[in-house]
Amino acid sequence: MSHDLWFRTPAPDWFEALPVGNGHLGAKVFGRVDEERIALNLDDVWSGDGPRTLNVTDGPSVLADVRRLLAEGDQLAATERTRALQGPLVESYQPLADLRILSSGEPEEYRRSLDLETGIVAVDYTVGGVRFRRETYVSTPDQVMVWTITADEPGAIDLALELTSQHPVQVEVADGTYGIVGHAPSELTIEYRKSPDPIRYRDGHGIGFGVALRVHSTGGTGDVGAAGVAVRGADSVTVVLSAASTFAGWSVPPGRDPLVALREATAVLDVVALDKLRERHLEDHHRLYDRAELQLGEPSELPTDERIKAGGNDPDLVALMFNFGRYLLMASSRPGTQAANLQGIWNQDRRPMWASDWTNNINTQMNYWLADLTGLTECFDPLTDLLEGLAESGAETARILYDAPGWVSHHNADIWRATWPVGEGGDDPVWAMCATCGVWLTAHLMEHYRFQQDLDFLRDRAYPLLAGAAEFVLAMLVEDRDGRLQFIPSTAPEHHFVLPSGDKASVDLTTTYDIWVIRELFSNLLEAEAALGLATDLAREARVARERLPEIRTADDGRLLEWPTDWQPSEPDHRHQSHLYGLYPGAEIDPTRTPEWASAARKSLEVRTAGAKPGGWTSAWLVALWARLFEPEKAAAVIRDYLSRLVSDNLLHRDGDIFQIDANFGMTGCIPELLIQSHTDTIRLLPALPSDWPDGSFRGLRARGGLTFDVTWREGKLTAVTVHATHPGTFQIALPANGTTTVTLAAGDSRTLLPPAAI
Repeated sequence: MSHDLWFRTPAPDWFEALPVGNGHLGAKVFGRVDEERIALNLDDVWSGDGPRTLNVTDGPSVLADVRRLLAEGDQLAATERTRALQGPLVESYQPLADLRILSSGEPEEYRRSLDLETGIVAVDYTVGGVRFRRETYVSTPDQVMVWTITADEPGAIDLALELTSQHPVQVEVADGTYGIVGHAPSELTIEYRKSPDPIRYRDGHGIGFGVALRVHSTGGTGDVGAAGVAVRGADSVTVVLSAASTFAGWSVPPGRDPLVALREATAVLDVVALDKLRERHLEDHHRLYDRAELQLGEPSELPTDERIKAGGNDPDLVALMFNFGRYLLMASSRPGTQAANLQGIWNQDRRPMWASDWTNNINTQMNYWLADLTGLTECFDPLTDLLEGLAESGAETARILYDAPGWVSHHNADIWRATWPVGEGGDDPVWAMCATCGVWLTAHLMEHYRFQQDLDFLRDRAYPLLAGAAEFVLAMLVEDRDGRLQFIPSTAPEHHFVLPSGDKASVDLTTTYDIWVIRELFSNLLEAEAALGLATDLAREARVARERLPEIRTADDGRLLEWPTDWQPSEPDHRHQSHLYGLYPGAEIDPTRTPEWASAARKSLEVRTAGAKPGGWTSAWLVALWARLFEPEKAAAVIRDYLSRLVSDNLLHRDGDIFQIDANFGMTGCIPELLIQSHTDTIRLLPALPSDWPDGSFRGLRARGGLTFDVTWREGKLTAVTVHATHPGTFQIALPANGTTTVTLAAGDSRTLLPPAAI
């Protein structure tokens, strides 16, 4: 059951509808019998009319003012001055259309399900003694959504289908193809700003789109017209749907004629081989999904929603959540698509929360924590694509705002690759003024290399981005009166400090978060050059600068400082744990190698978690932080709390009316930290196994160095370990209760390690 979500009723709302997708085309399936709704999205349909211009004319002088004010000790004035660096707000990810399918009859023996092993949503029911089955999936090989219905009696299927959209559209019918064309808004006010006219369309402007479908039936009759498609007396029906947009790249305006998109979508339908669709989809899906698996405890026979409501200790539900997260990344991030955004690719609102953008002070990063660790290497590609676009756009931002070389990316990004602090002077610098988001993102490139050991990727794609980020940071460092190099301006993402006056500020000298990510960037640059056989002046400069950064400091009570001064935090239980970056996702803090830092991180974490209940993505981060401190019971308590409060009945994260998919991805990326850790020179198996999970297994979890592990345990003790190597090397592997063993492997080797009791 850890691969199957199922329910006895249709989804009551969009949140609980079941997701399918291929990274480009996404859908949420409600499972209604009489009036089915399948809500569609396309990854490149956003608001806006092309790339924007950053109209800040005095960036370097503003930067000089900020630095002067900080030198004078006026953090409040420095914070406010950074507003002058803000550019346009980001655009918003858009819904596409709805496919509505009408039929009749009162269903009995109803079952709605998502089989994670096949990527197929099924609805099974009986009407008038006839058994029906509906299936929905989105094919990556064929780039179409497929909806089918079959019946166990001939001639029993009567349907009417139509496409609708929240955007103004017109129907196009030709040669048996039914479709719609339209435009996304050319101007849109982000959801947290008020406007008398927040959603604006202009003829011939905005990203155009086309959606096309064809209905194939056996038996019965069919009619295609402006009102939709009607099928009567069929034995079975297959609907094949494709969609395309006029988006032509982040740096150019979109095409103006949506009929071009419709023709592109129709051309996809022209080459579909109906008899191969399901087979090709399953082959592709299994190729990725079967690479890894987590099993915990005994499966349950209850529907998923009833298990969630029952609460308590349900390890198999944790395994289902883990497997579901892998499925979601497969469905929202594939080679050639946009990277998974705040909602993956599933969005129902024209003004979604936080624009459903890429929020780059943790949320985008969290989306991809699971990719290499759980064997979804290909799903990482869109993140690299995103970074390359941000680097190109961010080079201009670095020049305009800071007169600096290299590239910069701040807190928010959209399909037009915004890289500046957003808000046009109206957004709080506490989130807008974070100039090291691109630095954090580059850490993923080195992690990807460490897992995959792909020198071509490192040379051709990762290294140029690392070098550009390092050029920017080095140009931004300024020497203080003690000879330390300060990165100014600096923030602890989204967290204010309280000044003695009672005012709240956020901009300061180098924060602990920035120290961690800059140290890591410079180390990554040196590691990359060593692997590539390079020795540049840039790396030499980075090596020297790393040693001159401010020290990591602790407060009198033992906490890691968040800011260079032990300011009073505005929220002691704040959702961001950025000052603990060195513990996770960084790798500098470790209880065995740096016990003093680990003790300070533990104290900080205890203070941070002593107040209000955490939100969804915060919970995921806490799981990894506790795991890195070898605190399995605290991590398990966070997981139980998350499942009790912060998921819909379909396990998608939900906090009231807010959906963010980073929580799902984050949990899938952080749970393995309890089971395998390879961020030090020793690979640890079951380093923080919760007592809630006495029996279990995992297959296909990865370790840095190109290793894959299959592990089984019973009553909390290892019973089987197999390691597979894609690259040669000698590795230190820590087995619980038995210390560390050294294993030398050639490329392609597999080695069965005896359980600890037998060694």
